[in-house]
Amino acid sequence: MFRVSCFIMGFTLLFIACKPNNGKEKNVSLSEEQINNLLQIRYNKLLDYELDSMAFARSYNPKTGILNKVPSSNWTSGFFAGNFWQIYMLTGNEAFKERAKAWTAFVEQEKYNDKTHDMGFKVFCSFGNGLKVEDNTEYKDVILHSAKTLSTRFNENIGSIRSWDWNEDVWQFPVIIDNMMNLELLFEATKISGDSTFHNIAVKHANTTLKNHFRTDGSTWHVLDYDTISGQVRARVTHQGIGDESAWARGQGWAINGFTTVYRYTKDEKYLDRTVATANYFINHKNMPEDGIPFWDFDHPDIPNTSRDVSAAAIVASALIELYTYTKNESFLNYSKKVVKSLKSKEYILSEDIEAPFILDHSFGDWSQKLEMDEPIVYGDYYFLQTLLRLRDLKE
Repeated sequence: MFRVSCFIMGFTLLFIACKPNNGKEKNVSLSEEQINNLLQIRYNKLLDYELDSMAFARSYNPKTGILNKVPSSNWTSGFFAGNFWQIYMLTGNEAFKERAKAWTAFVEQEKYNDKTHDMGFKVFCSFGNGLKVEDNTEYKDVILHSAKTLSTRFNENIGSIRSWDWNEDVWQFPVIIDNMMNLELLFEATKISGDSTFHNIAVKHANTTLKNHFRTDGSTWHVLDYDTISGQVRARVTHQGIGDESAWARGQGWAINGFTTVYRYTKDEKYLDRTVATANYFINHKNMPEDGIPFWDFDHPDIPNTSRDVSAAAIVASALIELYTYTKNESFLNYSKKVVKSLKSKEYILSEDIEAPFILDHSFGDWSQKLEMDEPIVYGDYYFLQTLLRLRDLKE
């Protein structure tokens, strides 16, 4: 059932580009044939997962054997649908396309959900990937409606889209760096409709983030709280990092990926400069391990005795392939290749006997709630697959 011809060709190209490092890494690389076979098995685990509109696979706890299933309202639902689209684009297997359509349909109701800023994660990772496969008018309508809903969270006085509605006794108007990843939906809505309102909101949000969210060393804070009357910053804190002044690895990834996207749509050099500075901070950090998979927080006091974050590495690796096309900076492309090589090893790829519908292990979730710390998480897979697609497209 599973067609692997173009799949094998793609990975052959990737392995030619990624030279071994003479055994200096602790993890053991698999052979090309073993990787193809194991990824085929891991992909089929997703295909075998039962369709259920209330059970998007989010993460898996290997210690308890519990699979974390969530409804479409969860911010990660679009990643699971998107993974099927991306595997279809990698393999050409029609079975994944059909499953992608089914899981994507379950997300559609989120176009009405105005209680969240995660519209891009949910809708664009699902319907947006679907549009890459087929010119679907209904998908365009969902994206446009979702952009209208997301726009209701924009505050003109502050110049940002509100992130969270909870913790109101502490925060007036919280904006998290993750929110940069939801701007692609707005940019695409303008392309679809011709209505520049969405584009302008995305640019204003990016400009406010650019002005306030970054430290002088290139790193970013996680959460900024704004005064709703003056529009000024009230506090710069973290919610998922180890400390308010630390560099939470996935947060740096959201910044790098998000501003690369903004540059794609605007070609404004200030966004490119911001992305390059934060990317250099990330890949050249003194605490970056040799294999390119960062610790979940660059400033964790227990380094090296703390967890890595595969998702942060994949988010950045994907972004840096695109960033390379704008800058021709070989260090960005080399980092992405290093990450792919590392992730296709016994250290990070799930073994065939694990039944959970995931590909990679060792992503890191939410420190604040002590949840999903060092587990397979759906967005780690999503950005890994996106990285593979971008490397393939770059070589072609």
